[in-house]
Amino acid sequence: MADELVAKESQIQPSSASLNDEELLARLGYKQEFKRDFSRLELFGLSFTIVGVVQSIAAVLLFSLPYGGLVGMVWGWFTCCCFLIVVGLAMAELGSAAPTAGGLYYWTFTFCSPKYRNLFSWLIGYVNTAAYIAGMASVDWGVATQVMSAANIGTDGAFVATTGQLYGVFCALVVSHAIMASLATKIIARLQWFYVFLNIALFLVVIIALPATTPKELHNSKAFAFGHFENTSGWPDGYAFILSFLAPAWTVGELDDIAGFDTSVHISEEAKNAPRAVPFAIMSATVLSSVLGWIVTIVLAFYMGNDLDSVTGNPIGQPMATIFFNSVGKEGTLAIWAFMIITLWMTGMDYLIAGSRQLFAFSRDGGLPLSKLLYNINSRTKTPVHAVIFLAFMTLLLGLLAFAGPLAITAVFTMSIVCQYIGFTTPIVARWVGGQKFIPGPFNLGLLSAPISFVASAYMIFMIIVFLFPPIPGATSQSMNYTVVVVGGILLLAVGYYFFPKYGGRYWFTGPLETISHAAPSNSSMIEDEKASRKDTTSSSG
Repeated sequence: MADELVAKESQIQPSSASLNDEELLARLGYKQEFKRDFSRLELFGLSFTIVGVVQSIAAVLLFSLPYGGLVGMVWGWFTCCCFLIVVGLAMAELGSAAPTAGGLYYWTFTFCSPKYRNLFSWLIGYVNTAAYIAGMASVDWGVATQVMSAANIGTDGAFVATTGQLYGVFCALVVSHAIMASLATKIIARLQWFYVFLNIALFLVVIIALPATTPKELHNSKAFAFGHFENTSGWPDGYAFILSFLAPAWTVGELDDIAGFDTSVHISEEAKNAPRAVPFAIMSATVLSSVLGWIVTIVLAFYMGNDLDSVTGNPIGQPMATIFFNSVGKEGTLAIWAFMIITLWMTGMDYLIAGSRQLFAFSRDGGLPLSKLLYNINSRTKTPVHAVIFLAFMTLLLGLLAFAGPLAITAVFTMSIVCQYIGFTTPIVARWVGGQKFIPGPFNLGLLSAPISFVASAYMIFMIIVFLFPPIPGATSQSMNYTVVVVGGILLLAVGYYFFPKYGGRYWFTGPLETISHAAPSNSSMIEDEKASRKDTTSSSG
């Protein structure tokens, strides 16, 4: 009976291309609560800023050089980005069909079979929330690390930050981001123009300054830049090359992880013409970042010298900073590094904005213990300030793991990527195996939709496995990758909470809730009938 009702609902739903933003959101079950102040280009700006290109490459360059040298850095980037573009296409199609702040967990509920939709929607909601908390911690820890690297350069290596000092800077960064992310939507949207400008300017500075200033003895030949393979990881060469995918996977897809794919989705309820703006933002940010990032890696390969050990093992602690220092000197490096810090700080702000919208949406549907508190829009700024503060607070708590050692904090950072890949893969697969009809939006892949979904999901499942491997073979307790423990713990806690006797989610969580009944009566009777049908469907399948 539930399957029949879902099928009936799908048949009467108009295409998202034929509805305005408020009507489309009503079709998805929600009233309009945010102000739609993001234009298509500003939504792209937010996704592009989160990816960050140059500053994100600086944060993850250490992940590519030991796993294949320049071949891993240049060709690993190219190969991985081809797959990331495929993932972007699959995500853009879903985002065009159902642009809502809930994004991943909403799609999972929509496409899963009625028997399993509540559980899987619940799990993806918690996995996505955990990914944003961990991702926020990784961004701001990265900014703090780069601030301390600048201090190290400025003192000629005399200053070496302690964990406590790093955490202090980290806390200040998180607080600053919480303040900025609480601003009105219109202000946040307009800031994206400035952010894009600075990111492009930094890209141009890097690709111009390095060729112009690098001493001749540090120039590499074309054959060396594109063909030098150097594997110091201990893994077999083939697998080491695959591990070099970590750098672009951590950069293009999400910021320092893959959030660039779904951040625009979480902002969709604040965007104009969302069914078109969301796929435009996803694909333009993904493709542009892939291309610009590849150009940067090629320039680095030509002008970093041939002693890769000195680049990765320099006391500065940042391979990119070492390359700059060798080319433009101390003052030039500090000038460029200042812009690196500023642009990465911008990344953190936009990341917190997107994460708070996901937190707000999941609370709107009653998925979190503090949902009544977190489901709140500030009357003055029209932004979810409570969700912003909560996400920032959880980030501060997670950052305390740095005191447990580098293995603990690294596992948390990698967890954000694995959780996002789980969140992306689930609705893509559910769309094809859940038995529910898919109503495409204006961005429609047509006959290519199935093969693209297959390649995207297969790639992400494979990369989840890769991310769980230790960095070196023969791992010990001191070199183990504990990501599987952290991610497994999150899934177990979410499942345990769902099935907890009497108070667990299975007794009250029914997936996305209806809020449209509180909206202004501007929607057609057909839409009201749709929502009544959908409510009955949810009740019968919950």
